[in-house]
Amino acid sequence: MAEGDKRPDHKAYWRETVRLTISLLIIWFAVSYGAGILFRDFLDQVSIGGAPLGFWFAQQGAIYVFVVLIFVYCWAMRRIEKKYGVEA
Repeated sequence: MAEGDKRPDHKAYWRETVRLTISLLIIWFAVSYGAGILFRDFLDQVSIGGAPLGFWFAQQGAIYVFVVLIFVYCWAMRRIEKKYGVEA
């Protein structure tokens, strides 16, 4: 590749995109399944707004985390696209 050539490295771009996607899916799984089901008994020792924390994560917390992850994904993808010169 010539020094002035700005072609994106497609393999590196997709590798980074897949890594980001898998990382965010693991976080979402840990919050929705882990906090809402696996660690519910432990989390129920704490209450938030009058509801046990495990129940709160199962009903609302996972949704809030999912919405935050959407914004994180958009921010991170914009950064990755700039890094590799990919136009959205």
